[in-house]
Amino acid sequence: MPLPLYQVDAFTTVPFQGNPAAVCVLDVPRPEAWMQAVAMEMNLSETAFLVPHAGADADYDLRWFTPRVEVDLCGHATLASAHTLWESQRVAAGKPIRFATRSGVLTTVQRDGLIEMDFPASSIDKMSPPAGLLEALGVAAEFVGKTRFDYLVQVANAGMVRALTPDFGALRKLPVRGVMVTARSDHVAHDFVSRFFGTGAGIDEDPVTGSAHCALGPYWQARLGKSELRAYQASARGGEVRVRVAGARVLLGGQAVTVMTAALAA
Repeated sequence: MPLPLYQVDAFTTVPFQGNPAAVCVLDVPRPEAWMQAVAMEMNLSETAFLVPHAGADADYDLRWFTPRVEVDLCGHATLASAHTLWESQRVAAGKPIRFATRSGVLTTVQRDGLIEMDFPASSIDKMSPPAGLLEALGVAAEFVGKTRFDYLVQVANAGMVRALTPDFGALRKLPVRGVMVTARSDHVAHDFVSRFFGTGAGIDEDPVTGSAHCALGPYWQARLGKSELRAYQASARGGEVRVRVAGARVLLGGQAVTVMTAALAA
């Protein structure tokens, strides 16, 4: 029987902007190799797989795959998954959705016209830049740190973030999922800007990276003195992320639009 498959642009309301994710809704679990093959076929930064959860602590099991690997945390594909469940009426409008994931139970709610996701905050340890990092990015850094997933590099201004043309071959040699580069915003509508290069997961540049904001939110909260922030990821597609820092949690808000529905051959 064909399986429902959706393509959703996350962190935007405009088709073909934000970050595209595929969402595959399953009745029963499928083998990991099959999910990885589907993700490779979709060739998007992430493909999400949803299965009804067997216990009372969550509503759906959720797993995320790049074309190359399974990942532990993904923001835009979680947002796309919640959007799909509400839009397809698999979950009633206004009802929270709890996802059982490799990063624990993640809850999504509809709030003030946004989908808001409750994610774990990521701590950042200051460090000297590893050999080749800044050379691969082609920038001087004001700060370099590392989360459990990624490097964080702050540069002097937002123009430098937009102008980056990294050496992706050199970045692939670094033993980490990815690199986020960030600066204070030069536009009144946003507090900070960033870009994300996910070479360790097989993605040269991710258009809008929710999970990176689990680190970027607390980082800029400490520097700007505010816990509610507006972020812009300055990729070619671009996307906005609302960030609320609440202790050990980061609440990420965004919108989404479905651009394609299909049936996947079983």
